[in-house]
Formats: sequence, structure tokens, C-alpha cells
Amino acid sequence: MVSPTRFWSELSTRDFALLDSQRAIAVLPVAATEQHGPHLPLSVDTDLANGVVAAALPHIAADLPVLFLPTQAVGLSPEHQAYPGTLTLSSHTVISLWTEIGESVARAGVKKLVLLNAHGGQVGVMDIVARDLRARLGLLVYSVNWFNLPLGPEVEGQFSADEHRFGIHAGQIETAMMLALKPAQVQMAQARNFASASQQRAQQFPILGNGRSAKLGWQMQDYNPAGAVGNAAAATAEQGRAVLDAAGRALAALLAEIDRLPPDTLASRS
Repeated sequence: MVSPTRFWSELSTRDFALLDSQRAIAVLPVAATEQHGPHLPLSVDTDLANGVVAAALPHIAADLPVLFLPTQAVGLSPEHQAYPGTLTLSSHTVISLWTEIGESVARAGVKKLVLLNAHGGQVGVMDIVARDLRARLGLLVYSVNWFNLPLGPEVEGQFSADEHRFGIHAGQIETAMMLALKPAQVQMAQARNFASASQQRAQQFPILGNGRSAKLGWQMQDYNPAGAVGNAAAATAEQGRAVLDAAGRALAALLAEIDRLPPDTLASRS
């Protein structure tokens, strides 16, 4: 059956009996509601998750049953709790919530799940959920961060190497995407080049600061008290549209690759 919709919650319960359970892929977008500096709204991560999904839809093959679950708009954001407005769940609650959604997906007969993340602070718990669902339920689960999808050299080249590495929160890339998605919610008069303490640390400490060998248990104010890092002032809507289009195409290509995986991708020792 070709699904009448790409959104899980728009199906009727009878529709699930007609799904191709071997091919169906459920996608759970997980995001956050947290401060994004003085110039962006709390909804950034949720808006970006939904924006990437929307950009992917035209590029997903019509016969591939991909179903997007309801976006999880509150996640794990304790690193932003010093800033008013941030909503956060505990790691225990987040793990339980996403796991139980995964269990519901399995009960519906769907065997493949993608956790599509838009918030860097919850990468670790996403991986825990993925391995647990694989171990207990035999689900094929992939953890995907939209910001790690390949955007191509033309799009990636619009941002400096320092911006890619250090502009990780409310910087040029996220601000550009919000200018493309919700320009009325962006206060560019408040945007500036928010320097990150990690950039100076990278120059002074070759091991601690190399971005690979060690990871700091951090709070956002440890990097910049404004709650943002990166050159937000340089962002344009054109850049944002390019990122969204490239990320959407990459997500669609990733889903097509999951569909082509061989049946023995998940092995059994019995």
C-alpha cells in the first residue's frame, strides 16, 4: 500500500494493516524548547527539525512508506536551564519517553525507526535508546542528527571552518535557517558575532581543545553568557534556504539507503 500520508498521526488504525511492514520506516523527530540567545525564539530546534522534514518530503520516493511521528518539542536541555524559558526533561524521562514511543512503533508492526535529532545536547541519550530498542525488540534503529547530514561543498562552503566547529548554538547556520523559516521571529538587531570560549581553549590546549579527545560537561554560559555562539550577524535567509534544501535531500537519500539495506543487517547468534 502507498500510504495516504507521510504523517503517522494522520493514518487511521486500519491503515496499519495495509502497510508493507518490511519496508515501512518510522521517523521520530526529537527537538527541544530552549533559549537561543537574545535574537532567536525558544522554538529553534523544533522549527529546524520540522523544516528539514518538510524539505525532505518532495524527495522521498512515492512508493517508500516513510511515516513521520509527532515531533518531540521538549527534550534534554539542562545545559540551558540558567536561562528563563528553557524547558527540560530529565535524562531518565527522555529515555523512557522515546523508548516507549519506539515500543509503540514496534507494536504497530513497523520494524525500522529513525531518531531524527535537532538538538546537540541529547545525542548521547538518543544512542542509548537506539541500542536498547535493538537489543530488546529487534528493531532496526538509526540515530541521525540533521546537522551531521552531508550538505555538499557548495552549501558547507558558505560558512567558515570556525563557524562549523564553534558556531554550534544560535550561530550563523541556525540563524540563517530561522531567517528562511520564520523571519518574523528573528531579531537581527540583537544578533552579533558571539565568540565561544572553546575557540580560545582550542588554541591553548591541544588535547583538551581538539574537539575529539575530551568532552566538557558544560553549561551554555561556559561558552558565552549571551547563550549563543557563532557569527549570527552574518546569517542570511538565502543561506538558510540552501541548508534546508540540502539537509532535506540528504535525509531523503538516507531513508532510501535504509530501504536498500540487506535483510541480514541485524544478525542473530541463534
